[in-house]
Amino acid sequence: MSSEISPQENIVISFVTTEKAYILAERQNYIILKVVRNANKKQIKQLIEKQYNVRVLKVNTCIDRDGNKKAYVKLAPEYRALDILERASR
Repeated sequence: MSSEISPQENIVISFVTTEKAYILAERQNYIILKVVRNANKKQIKQLIEKQYNVRVLKVNTCIDRDGNKKAYVKLAPEYRALDILERASR
């Protein structure tokens, strides 16, 4: 099983745009994404770095009680998570 992302592979379902997500983006430079269940941390990191031209420090994932997988992506200090959320909302 390769961790390389194929272009047709759609890992990100949506960005989480709750109040908590914006607070984390503003204060701790995190973006929160809903991703497909079979996506791993390496794939998520590669995709975000390639698609948004940023450096990812770490990725944490969890599966909520509804069965959705969320990825908490911490960006390097030289990038702003709020800018990524703004770009993604266009």
